[in-house]
Amino acid sequence: MHITKLGHCCLLIEENGLRILTDPGIFTVAKHQELRNINVVLFTHEHPDHYHFGSLKKIIANNPQIVVLSNPSVGALLSGEGIAHTIVADGQTTEERGVLIEGYGSVHGVLHLSLPVVQNTGYFIAERLWYPGDSFTDPGKRAKVMALPVAGPWMKLSEAIDYCAAQKPELCFPVHDGLLNDTFLSFGSIYKVPAAVLEPRGIQFSVFELDKEYSFN
Repeated sequence: MHITKLGHCCLLIEENGLRILTDPGIFTVAKHQELRNINVVLFTHEHPDHYHFGSLKKIIANNPQIVVLSNPSVGALLSGEGIAHTIVADGQTTEERGVLIEGYGSVHGVLHLSLPVVQNTGYFIAERLWYPGDSFTDPGKRAKVMALPVAGPWMKLSEAIDYCAAQKPELCFPVHDGLLNDTFLSFGSIYKVPAAVLEPRGIQFSVFELDKEYSFN
C-alpha cells in the first residue's frame, strides 16, 4: 500500500493497482482537481473541508470511470446533483479490484450540543488502513496504519492520543490538520462554530487580525 497525503484529509491511496482518493475538500483544491487515473473517490461526510462538489465535478471529468463511495448523508447530496454513487454505510462493505472497503460508524464528533450532528462513516481499506473521518469510532479490529485526526472543533488532542493508544495501530499519521495553518483559519469551523452558537445568544464573535489595534468603550 502506498499513501500520499495531499493535505488535511485528502489522501491518495494505492493498493493492488487501485487508486483511491479520500475527502477532496476545500483545503486541497489545487492539488486534487487535476489528478488522473483515480479509480475510487470516497467521502466520510458532508462538511466542506471533506466534500467539495466543484472539485468532485472536475475529478469526475478527468476520471470518467471513477466509482464514488459515500454514506447515505453524502449520498443524498450526490443524488441531488445527479452523481452516480455507491452507498457504503456503517456495517457495509464493497470491493473494488479485489480491494476491500468497509464502512464503520455513523455519527460525526460533536461540535456543540446545541448544533445538529451530521453523519460520518469511517473506512477500513484493504484490511490495513483505518481512516475514521471526523470521529473516534472503534472499528473493532486493529489497523496496521491509522490516519489520526489531530485538530478540530469537535475534538481535543488528548482525546486523539488516547483514541490512538486504544486502537493500537502499528503506525499512525496526522490528518485533519489543515486548520493549524493560518491560511485556512478563516474558512474552517474553528471560527464558524463559536459564531454559530454564541451570536444567536447576543454575543458577538470577532476574529482579531494580528498586529491591528481594536478599541472599545
